[in-house]
Amino acid sequence: MLIYGPLTPGQVSFFLGLVPVFAAWLYSEYLENAKSSSLPKHGRNSDINLVELAGTVKEDDRAVLLEGGGLHSASPTLRNSSVTSQLTRLLMLDESFLLENRLILRAMSEFGALLIYFYICDRTNLLGEAKKSYNRDLFLFLYFLLIIVSAKTSFKIHNDKSPLSGKSIMYLNRHQTEEWKGWMQVLFLMYHYFAATEFYNAIRVFIAGYVWMTGFGNFSYYYIRKDFSLARFIQMMWRLNFLVFFCCVVLNNNYMLYYICPMHTLFTLMVYGALGIFNKYNERGIVIAAKIVVCFLVVVLLWEVPGVFEIFWSPFTFLLGYTDPASKVKLSLLHEWHFRSGLDRYIWIIGMIYAYYHPTVERWLEKLEEAEIKRRILIKSIVGIVSLTIGYVWVEFVYKLPKITYNKYHPYTSWIPITVYICLRNVTQHFRCYSLTLFAWLGKVTLETYISQIHIWLRSSVPNGQPKLLLSLIPNYPLLNFMLTASIYIAVSYRLFEHTNTLKSAFVPTKDNKRLGHNLVAAVIIASILYILAVVLIKVPQMIV
Repeated sequence: MLIYGPLTPGQVSFFLGLVPVFAAWLYSEYLENAKSSSLPKHGRNSDINLVELAGTVKEDDRAVLLEGGGLHSASPTLRNSSVTSQLTRLLMLDESFLLENRLILRAMSEFGALLIYFYICDRTNLLGEAKKSYNRDLFLFLYFLLIIVSAKTSFKIHNDKSPLSGKSIMYLNRHQTEEWKGWMQVLFLMYHYFAATEFYNAIRVFIAGYVWMTGFGNFSYYYIRKDFSLARFIQMMWRLNFLVFFCCVVLNNNYMLYYICPMHTLFTLMVYGALGIFNKYNERGIVIAAKIVVCFLVVVLLWEVPGVFEIFWSPFTFLLGYTDPASKVKLSLLHEWHFRSGLDRYIWIIGMIYAYYHPTVERWLEKLEEAEIKRRILIKSIVGIVSLTIGYVWVEFVYKLPKITYNKYHPYTSWIPITVYICLRNVTQHFRCYSLTLFAWLGKVTLETYISQIHIWLRSSVPNGQPKLLLSLIPNYPLLNFMLTASIYIAVSYRLFEHTNTLKSAFVPTKDNKRLGHNLVAAVIIASILYILAVVLIKVPQMIV
């Protein structure tokens, strides 16, 4: 087996940490099977019953995040005992501890195994590779086929009640935004797989749509829930960066290779900061207006004033610096960060504004639905015609511009197609209340599918390399290979999504800052010890030779 590049201390420390966890999980499964076989048939417990036997989970201990995901609770022992005692019991293979935390050990082990699969696919020659090939007819055929299948199998009408009016207005509801993320993500991924460069401008709009939802979703949460707790903050950072952190370690990549993650992290932090500062005054409209103006001014200062961006971000070059190893042009280490973050520097603020006025628009729509039918049809027709007209003008005079020219206009115009889509998607009650749940399901795992595609669907073979090749499991059969690799890739992405949420619930308590602090300190200490051991294991043999 050929491995591309020497092993790093980070990779070795990851393996050193995974081995005892994996061994503990296997032993816990053995204990569970032995326990089950010793009980009468009617007394055997499923995984759900095991959790119930361990203790009843309190609702207050469950984090309710806008990103969604399964809610798993840590066992009472993990919640109540100290970090030191937990580690001691784990290393001593305490049977009761292993049984109580079997599902968490399983999640950790499978998460680690999937990252090893990433490494095998992208850093060894065990599996093949193929060149990308673009055919517009095939590209559009596959996408529209997916839409037809989704419409036939997953069309669903929702009747959720508005928390404001108690009526089923459904304006920009959760089902709709998840579906929106889903169909954009499919095109985004196919764009990369088939190298469909003619859709570059559309992909820029889709990424702007994701950033718009970052502003919209986070503003809605913090403005309504008023939850600026440390636990909530850590949960958000975990959701955005847990998987990508381990990918950087295992694949030896820079953070900026996965530019979506630092970009969403930045704008999430900016929304958190904007609403968190003087948050007791957020009920006043003038305060929100002032905060939004300040957000615009900060963006103008950082991105529009020459030299400020480099001065501000240069201390973070170690984290945000990036150089494409295949690039023949020598650029600043912060060039990629400047380019990526700058393209969508304003749209997150537009998302905040739309979130603030969401209740107002919902009340307008409520009155419109109660209006006389002729007036209702007239107003909806005007909204539809105006939206289509504006969309047409944008396509003709902005979207059709060449790539480099379009990028100059994108930060100032990306709100136009997003607004047009929102208007057309919500123009009638029928449009608002349905969704294609297949796309909504895909919309929940956009972060995992974005990260995973680089290593187990596509392939770069080198650290920090752009994925310019395809993973090939069935050589010379491109469509069969597409079907197989895509199936594995989607399944793996969903499992990573579940494990990220499972481990977040286990290690990030929602209402116990003391235990959260202990967990963070323990994580740093354990990571440091493993890293030192890894350095020793790598350096000592070299010194002997």
